[in-house]
Amino acid sequence: MITLLPPGVEVEEAYGDVPGAPLQPGEADAVARSPAARRREFATVRHCARTALKRLGIPPAPIPRGAAGAPQWPSGVVGSMTHCSGYRAAVVARAGAFRSLGIDAEVHQPLPDGGLRLISSLAERHHLAELVARNAQVHWDTLLFAVKESVYKAWYPLGGVMLDFVDAHVELDPDSETFTARLSPPETAKGDVPVFFEGRWRVADGMVQAASAVPNGAAHRADS
Repeated sequence: MITLLPPGVEVEEAYGDVPGAPLQPGEADAVARSPAARRREFATVRHCARTALKRLGIPPAPIPRGAAGAPQWPSGVVGSMTHCSGYRAAVVARAGAFRSLGIDAEVHQPLPDGGLRLISSLAERHHLAELVARNAQVHWDTLLFAVKESVYKAWYPLGGVMLDFVDAHVELDPDSETFTARLSPPETAKGDVPVFFEGRWRVADGMVQAASAVPNGAAHRADS
C-alpha cells in the first residue's frame, strides 16, 4: 500500500491482528455484539490508524464509526481503512494537503459467480475481457471491485451519499498500474465535489490493492 500513495500520506499495515490492541471510548460499542475475530480486526485496523496518526504528530484519539460505517477522523485529518484476510491497513494525511483518501485490499481470487455483473457496466466488462486476454493471471474482476471501493471511500466524505457500483466507470491501465474513474453521482450529492478520480493499484502477496488520493486544489474534471 505504501507505494500506491503520494508523499504526505502516512501508511501503517499489519499482516495479522495485534494482540491486545485497545479500543478507545466510543469504538467498542460498534463491535460489542460481533464475533471475537471481528473485534480483533476492528481493534487492529484502528491501532494501525493511531500509529499512522502519531507520525503526523496527532495523539491517540477515538476513531468511531459514523454514517454508513465510515470512520470518523480527528479534526484536521483525512484517512481511510481496509482489511481482508491476513491484512489490515490505514492511511492518514493532513486535511490541508488532501481532501480525501480511499484504500481497499482484497484477496486475489475471482469474485463469486455473478459478482462482476453486479458491479460493472457492459463497457467495463468488455474492458476487462481485453485485460484477461492480455494477462489471465490477474483476477481483473476483483481488482475492479477493489478500485471502486477505494474510489467510493474517497468520495463519501466529500459527496455525503452512498454510490452504487454502476455509478462509476473505471478504466485500468495494466502498463502503469493506474486507474481512472468517472462518477455519475445522484442529484442528492453535495455540490463542488470531484467526479473524476485517479489512483494506483497493484497485485502482490496474494492481494489486490487500490488507492485514491484527492489533493487539495485538484481539478474536478467533470468533462473528462
